[in-house]
Amino acid sequence: MSKKFEFIEHTADLGFRAYADTMEELFACAAEAFFETILSTESLDERIERSIQVEAETPDELMVAWLDEFLYLYDTEKLAFKRFRVEPIRKNRLKANAWGEVMDPARHEIKTGIKAVTYHKLYVKEAEGRWETQVILDI
Repeated sequence: MSKKFEFIEHTADLGFRAYADTMEELFACAAEAFFETILSTESLDERIERSIQVEAETPDELMVAWLDEFLYLYDTEKLAFKRFRVEPIRKNRLKANAWGEVMDPARHEIKTGIKAVTYHKLYVKEAEGRWETQVILDI
């Protein structure tokens, strides 16, 4: 199996590239990378299931809306997720389920805080049958 994501260096911020065979898998891999930026997802249990729905005008904007929703859930409810199932994306509408739990400082070591998902150098593209995204996070 090829890699799902990799972290990339960026001055004063942190970024990642995610890869997948389908657009839906790409969004799931990007969410995995997003949470792996915050904490080690290996330590998370799947105690909570949450339905997520976002929509946007373009795939790039959809990626930001998707990750912004997770940033909101983390900031307001301390929810962190490790597994994602994305339904077929139609007309830039994304519906998914995510599994995780409430972040517990006694069990989960925080790697870094995320202030925002940015549009800087953002892309979602398909090339040669593979999907790729690049996301820069303001930390």
